[in-house]
Amino acid sequence: MSIYEQGLERAPVNHIALSPLSFIERTAAVYPDYPAVVHGSIRRTWAETYARCRRLASALAGRGIGKGDTVAVMLPNIPAMLEAHFGVPMIGAVLNTLNVRLDAEAIAFMLQHGEAKVLITDREFFDVIHAAVGMLDHPPLVIDVDDPEYGEGQAASDLDYEAFLAEGDPQFAWQWSDNEWDAISLNYTSGTTGNPKGVVYHHRGAYLNALGNQMTWAMGNHPVYLWTLPMFHCNGWCYPWTVTALAGVHVFLRRVDPQKVLNLIRDEQVTHLCGAPIVLNALVNMPPEAKAAIDHPVKAMVAGAAPPAKVIGAVEEMGIQVTHVYGLTEVYGPVTLCAWHAEWDALPLDERAVLKARQGVRYPTLEGVMVGDPKTLEPVPRDGQTIGEIFMRGNTVMKGYLKNPSATEEAFAGGWFHTGDLAVCHPNGYVEIRDRLKDIIISGGENISTIELEGVLYRHPAVLEAAVVARPDEKWGETPCAFITLKADRQDVRDSDIIHFCREHLAGFKVPKTIVFTQLPKTSTGKIQKFVLRDMAKAL
Repeated sequence: MSIYEQGLERAPVNHIALSPLSFIERTAAVYPDYPAVVHGSIRRTWAETYARCRRLASALAGRGIGKGDTVAVMLPNIPAMLEAHFGVPMIGAVLNTLNVRLDAEAIAFMLQHGEAKVLITDREFFDVIHAAVGMLDHPPLVIDVDDPEYGEGQAASDLDYEAFLAEGDPQFAWQWSDNEWDAISLNYTSGTTGNPKGVVYHHRGAYLNALGNQMTWAMGNHPVYLWTLPMFHCNGWCYPWTVTALAGVHVFLRRVDPQKVLNLIRDEQVTHLCGAPIVLNALVNMPPEAKAAIDHPVKAMVAGAAPPAKVIGAVEEMGIQVTHVYGLTEVYGPVTLCAWHAEWDALPLDERAVLKARQGVRYPTLEGVMVGDPKTLEPVPRDGQTIGEIFMRGNTVMKGYLKNPSATEEAFAGGWFHTGDLAVCHPNGYVEIRDRLKDIIISGGENISTIELEGVLYRHPAVLEAAVVARPDEKWGETPCAFITLKADRQDVRDSDIIHFCREHLAGFKVPKTIVFTQLPKTSTGKIQKFVLRDMAKAL
């Protein structure tokens, strides 16, 4: 036995399970009178917010909800959603945040699969919730949220959220979990093929990724965070817990409107916001007088498909500093970022934007990222050319897929989480995504990166949005098909203009053979739905 094992045992005095619940307890104790919540006319302090979270936990416990029970929420970005992120796990229950854009059938599947005992829902979603609950043999207890900032819709239940909170004790003595491996939340994947999979997070991973957000973004104390990112998406990338840990201000926004975003940035002196590239693109295309509202430092964290260099450059010209991150539902949201080097500041804007578009390196709270051969799991050369799959491992990888051991085993094969994203690794170790495994176009035996092609299309002055998918072709197997949304004042552009532009910037085999001008279908988080576009391309 080592000398370091003699009389140095682990005990409650020196070892406590990690949980993001500790963040709100500390913040409410240290900064009770500091602002916590801004939602229209609603202003609440941290003491008030903590009391409401404890009331929620107490009221749920009073209804027989306890450890391992699922509490689902169908909520936009409103204070009740923040309260659920703390109140539900305070009693050991598991929070299931539902995608508010899904149809009744998908919601019903999730409620049944996750065995939800309670459903907290906003009146905006009455129709879909009424239909979904009607499909269930054992419906959950439904609690109705009447958001004063909405003021419309129909109650899905006679049990009002505020009345429910009144059942609870603001001094409720919630129990700290003694096992950080306990589930804290359930998030469903999009389910574009087959039923969605239930991704299970644990307290330890949520705690660590919340800290990773702060470490990589250097947010500092008391950030003012604008909720442009849907809070149902990967638990808002763990930012409900991050902002709370830093005694920041949660500024809520029911739905993203670029004018409202700019107004709130100015009126509330917002310092940080997150979102998909579409959010930045919307701000860039606002009139100059609207963009002039940004008169103080603002930081934006963006994920999803790599933002085109043109968009990143235009946003930074507005005075918004962009940090590009990458992650998936299965890893608590963002887990890599393009960590910046001071010497890159001297580069021209276009070159800086190209660098910033890379997915970069791992968070300090993720133990491993590798670009490797999908079959052998051997690392690819760091040459910026050889394409491999991105693999991850560490404390911020999910527990697994709920009730789906075969999918979990497949995702974790070889001791790594298989992301399904194809990338190269540059000599400095920075990762750059080239495509999804299912999105890469193989035309006449040549691999074509849709991301590279989209980057060129975005440089065309008339292009507002662009997405490229494969279209079946008898001769080549498949060829690139570009779907493009034009800017409002450039509707005169023809497909021949786009093709000519691409020929000037791409090898001939990479040039799109088909151009379709249309509005791009998107998910609730602003990601372009390429599976819809693939179906459209096949039908052409």
